[in-house]
Amino acid sequence: MKTVYLSVRLKNYENALALVGAPLAETPENADVLLLPGGGDVHPRFYGRAIGGAADIDEARDVRELALVDEFLREGKSVVGICRGLQLINVFFGGTLHRHILGHAQERGRDRLHVVHTAPGLLRALYGARFTVNSAHHQAVEALGEGLQVLACAPDGTVEAIAHESLPVFAVQWHPERLCGAFARSDAVDGARLLSALLRQSKKSKEFLKKC
Repeated sequence: MKTVYLSVRLKNYENALALVGAPLAETPENADVLLLPGGGDVHPRFYGRAIGGAADIDEARDVRELALVDEFLREGKSVVGICRGLQLINVFFGGTLHRHILGHAQERGRDRLHVVHTAPGLLRALYGARFTVNSAHHQAVEALGEGLQVLACAPDGTVEAIAHESLPVFAVQWHPERLCGAFARSDAVDGARLLSALLRQSKKSKEFLKKC
């Protein structure tokens, strides 16, 4: 199992990683994988837009995480993104974001549930062509970054998973760390299966690919 560096130490993620047996690294230098967790919005200046509907911005975090992505990829290490992490990865590769969308944010403090449709590859092998995930975001991929491919979509076309065509980069818009362990749900997929699979992958990302 690969050693993971969490760019922000959040208890839900630490618990989920412990559940799948993934050790945490205290520094980026000692890690095999960078995991970019959820959080507030990426500052739109990083993709050439005004603030618009963006909120809960932490520009210092944006700068630090973008630098970490660059560092890990230069060293041939893997990068995994969850929710905001997917959005940051898209921005890193030159993509843009919808600054506010409807129908995907939490309702009364609880994650929504919705179906996603997947392309052939890792997600389909784990869960099938159509499965249910949670949703707790109000931003999403607009223009896809260079070299990225879409691996899963919501029924309304919202991008739900991406991977790079040649680099070890994979991300999902939903929250697998809130679909396992104490947060496991009978009406959605087991998030631990995805985390475990991602952290056992080789450094190549070919098996993730094929468009939605």
